[in-house]
Amino acid sequence: MHSTADRDSAVVRFADESVHIGPSASRRSYLHIPSLIEAARQTGAEAIHPGYGFLSEDPDFAEICQVNGITFIGPPAELMQQLGDKAMARTLMAQAGLPVLPGSDGALTGPGEAEAVARQVGCPVILKAVAGGGGRGMAVVRALDELPRAFTETRAHARTVFGDERLYLERFVDDARHIEVQVLCDGHGSAVHLGERDCSVQRRHQKLIEESPGPSLTPELREAVCAAAVKGALAVGYVGAATFEFVLAPSGEFYLMEINCRLQVEHPVTEMVTGIDIVREQLTIAAGLPLTLRQEDVQPRGVALECRVNAEDPARDFTPTPGLLTEFVPPGGQFVRVDTHAYPGWYVGPDYDSLLAKTVVWAPDRAQALARMDRALSEFRIDGTGLRTTVGFLRQVLAHPDFRSAQHTTGLVEAMGRRRVG
Repeated sequence: MHSTADRDSAVVRFADESVHIGPSASRRSYLHIPSLIEAARQTGAEAIHPGYGFLSEDPDFAEICQVNGITFIGPPAELMQQLGDKAMARTLMAQAGLPVLPGSDGALTGPGEAEAVARQVGCPVILKAVAGGGGRGMAVVRALDELPRAFTETRAHARTVFGDERLYLERFVDDARHIEVQVLCDGHGSAVHLGERDCSVQRRHQKLIEESPGPSLTPELREAVCAAAVKGALAVGYVGAATFEFVLAPSGEFYLMEINCRLQVEHPVTEMVTGIDIVREQLTIAAGLPLTLRQEDVQPRGVALECRVNAEDPARDFTPTPGLLTEFVPPGGQFVRVDTHAYPGWYVGPDYDSLLAKTVVWAPDRAQALARMDRALSEFRIDGTGLRTTVGFLRQVLAHPDFRSAQHTTGLVEAMGRRRVG
């Protein structure tokens, strides 16, 4: 299934069969459920994999698939409804015994309640959209007098982007690490984790570099974080692939941030260190079969990194840069994987996410993985009319002493930007 904007993409070109579902505007194509269901009917599809964007966490879409006799490859609609509501998920996980940051009990009624909660937990705090995700619909507030304006602006943004203006609030942790755990659960009460990923290199709360295993975790902390994710999944009877996202404080304490009921953009990192095809496992679970994996079967090896090559200008606060690709030659070689839809002659439009390619490498240890990733990025050949990419900036991050020594936090990119401006 593809929109007008994607009709000439490499993905469509390689497909055995494709169906045009509407114009470039996502609300009239990828978000237009009747068109998706009709495309499935035309092709005789028995199942739909929603990918990791658009309707991948939409409970209405999952329910409509079920009504039409189509298997939705993901959790049941009712689970998505509960965990997609970030405030409700926070409450459920607290009841299950997972650590959560101090904050509001459910959605806030207005800026007055937000201020009362902020006074109680102490600044800085972060406002989050209840229906948010992908790093959008958030605002960090460092002083109480900033809260009314931040509340109004974040609520308006949430209403526009997610169609749901509800917000909740929790304490914000400075100098934190972002750790996430990949979990697989079948419909027979079994669950395993596939280890953790460190996603601390971010801009605007959106990830740029991911790696596994997390370089800052002790074996004891790794075991505790992964066990918490499995505990949370079993507590709600989860079915499918899920990602439990945690914030790791400088003190070594960790807290649940949110749960993503879908495949993650960075899932290849986990696949590289475990040798487990996560999409294949999703299909097996969706078919109603029990997990073929036991926890002792999951034996991560080596280190994997993923760098997101985006059509953005880091010098202008990562502003997207649409344009025509005149040259696009990705790197190759042993233990290098590149997932992309781009090719020379492809127009990178403004309609969707600016991601051009995911570059993933594996090596026996972190030093070799960093060297291999830097080499892979150096081999990229990307040029185009008006295009800028994040390749050069990613190499700067790889060379940064804080990143190389695994002392970096979620504030690294912002700190690099301040030094560049200064």
